[in-house]
Amino acid sequence: MPRIVAFPATDPQFAACMAIRMAVFVAEQNVPPDEERDEHDAAALHFLAYHANLPVGTARVIRKNAATAKITRVAVLKAGRGHGIGTALMQFIETAPQLADVDAFVLDAQVHALEFYTRLGYATEGGSFMEAGIPHQRMRKSRPLI
Repeated sequence: MPRIVAFPATDPQFAACMAIRMAVFVAEQNVPPDEERDEHDAAALHFLAYHANLPVGTARVIRKNAATAKITRVAVLKAGRGHGIGTALMQFIETAPQLADVDAFVLDAQVHALEFYTRLGYATEGGSFMEAGIPHQRMRKSRPLI
């Protein structure tokens, strides 16, 4: 089971998040480096997943408003794929105390990852669109009403 931590961009662990994002999005998927890092990093809540004490996965969450948070920049290094890191990361985000007041999570999934997010309870919204030269699809998951 991976160990996952959450922190602001000012934390020293943020450098590991950026290294993972650069490896996955820039090196593997050819996203331009200047598009990978943006103005949302400073205010976002960042998540880092460790497997065998090595950082292997990351994501960030941006508060859209009081009730909705957007999950972005979900990435797992090649060496960490197939070990449940992505699933654990998403489940950790959805139960993080810092996001306990969120009613719904949204994300823009790369189309090749739709099945992964669907298995986690996310549903598609609207049509697909291009972002950084990659087809994406908006998805949403609402918390169950108590």
